Amino acid sequence: MFADRAKIFIRSGKGGDGHVSFRRELFVPNGGPDGGDGGKGGDIIFEVDEGLNTLNDYRHKAKYCAQPGEEGGKKRCHGKNGTDLILKVPEGTLIKDAESGKVIADMSGDNKRQIVLKGGRGGKGNMNYATATMQVPKYAQPGQSAKELWVQLELKVIADVGLVGFPNVGKSTFLSRVTNARPKIANYHFTTLNPNLGVVDLDGGKGFVIADIPGLIEGASEGVGLGHEFLRHIERTKVIIHVVDAASTEGRDPVDDIYKINEELKAYNPRMATLPQVIAANKTDVIYSEDEDPVERIRAEFEPQGMKVFSISAVSGKGLKELLYYVRELLDALPKEAVVFEQEYDPNEYNPNDNLPYTVEKSEEEENTYVVEGPKIERMLGYTNLDSEKGFQFFQNFLKTTGILDELEAAGIQEGDTVRMYGLKFDYYK
Repeated sequence: MFADRAKIFIRSGKGGDGHVSFRRELFVPNGGPDGGDGGKGGDIIFEVDEGLNTLNDYRHKAKYCAQPGEEGGKKRCHGKNGTDLILKVPEGTLIKDAESGKVIADMSGDNKRQIVLKGGRGGKGNMNYATATMQVPKYAQPGQSAKELWVQLELKVIADVGLVGFPNVGKSTFLSRVTNARPKIANYHFTTLNPNLGVVDLDGGKGFVIADIPGLIEGASEGVGLGHEFLRHIERTKVIIHVVDAASTEGRDPVDDIYKINEELKAYNPRMATLPQVIAANKTDVIYSEDEDPVERIRAEFEPQGMKVFSISAVSGKGLKELLYYVRELLDALPKEAVVFEQEYDPNEYNPNDNLPYTVEKSEEEENTYVVEGPKIERMLGYTNLDSEKGFQFFQNFLKTTGILDELEAAGIQEGDTVRMYGLKFDYYK
């Protein structure tokens, strides 16, 4: 089965904790702090592998974690950095945040390698906190937390031309005649299950890639049948070849079919309606009507709308050369840039402290005392060395920028009142 979607959990490595230790050597009775820094956690990196064409490997394993950094050591020894985890994907893979659906990375074009989750930085050892007033710091900084995320991987086939049409109109036969692809060909009334890629070789090395998008049905844009599974593969194409059964071998009206398919394309992604489209009126070798030429009827309907119509027979090869050279001309006239989806969300900009809760309440047990607590406060205190001047300045700035001081004032705090945070007490002064 062609695997073009997978949902996986990724987690970068936690930063190693800083170390608390003191120099203890013979003839050095009062050695200073020598605790080393922790190592950086490993990154989660996505990398394009030209040898892959499906996401099948990610169907069998859903959890991927980079290595954490090691803790710092004695004698100013730096902890070892965690090993990065490199995840190989085929070109054209889109990485999205599974919850919001926003694009994190598009592994296409020049983007062959991207760090999606950065590892946590290592914590500083106590050797960094020695000051003139604090010569024996018994505190080291914890390593930064790991980042974790559920992501949706989607493979959007990279092709210059998308082949669309109702099932059983001859798309697979067309592809096998004009390219090196070898799709399964039979009288299927439903749909080809996998998108087939083929390369058209023209004189002068001016070939192009065609993707046979599996046969669409009405309601595909709403997910009926396997609509969404297949429609995503034409989002990168620049030109559409619309194959239609001009002979109406199954009693379908080719003009009506073209309108219906185009409505599905437009409903799925409005950009599809703006792409140049060429109509391949197929199966002309089995047209027996003497009254009306169905190809001329198709031309009269769609060429005034800017869609060139070619009379072809995928079985005999009639009209194929003219069609392919016309498509090459269309491609030459279009911008050369590949369709690459812009990044909409960077998980590395997310600060895990941002959404952590906290409470500001007046104590019921102690008079003129206010209690501030919650995961946000607890984590901040874990990172902050309140014994140093810089650390205390950071603490005061944190209270101000997060709005905690405003909330204390709204709760009625007065100068001289006490603020309690997890065993720490401070007098409040403006």
